[in-house]
Amino acid sequence: MDDAAKQPHGKNLRKGRVSLPNHAYLVTIVAASRKPVFVSFAAARLVIRCFHDKDVVRHAQALAFVVMPDHIHWLLQLGDGGNLPESVRLFKAKVSRILGQRIWQRGFHDHALRDDEDVRDIARYIIANPLRSGLAKSAGEYPHWDAIWL
Repeated sequence: MDDAAKQPHGKNLRKGRVSLPNHAYLVTIVAASRKPVFVSFAAARLVIRCFHDKDVVRHAQALAFVVMPDHIHWLLQLGDGGNLPESVRLFKAKVSRILGQRIWQRGFHDHALRDDEDVRDIARYIIANPLRSGLAKSAGEYPHWDAIWL
């Protein structure tokens, strides 16, 4: 089987998955072709504004996030409606509409936090992403992240 046949298609990433109301998820969304769209300070700040957009917040609360040059990590808690694909679709559409172009690759990766996982440990892991990638030596040097505990 060739490599293309082994790759999951965006629409198949969520097969058999359910959204749990009021549950926390770690979501990773990647820019199309891994283009470093968010190297631009203005584009990265726009993404951050979309995490706090009233329509997005109505579906999911951002617990923590980091905007990397070509992807984002978003720790969120769904609301009572509990629809993860719709929450992500709404966020992606807002960013693309404001930037005036298709930004994201299809689909997204998600991890539903288990009861034994500490949400703050996951947030720390997300926030440390720029350090592991060599973009900053400390979290304070990197401007494109936040967590509700600060």
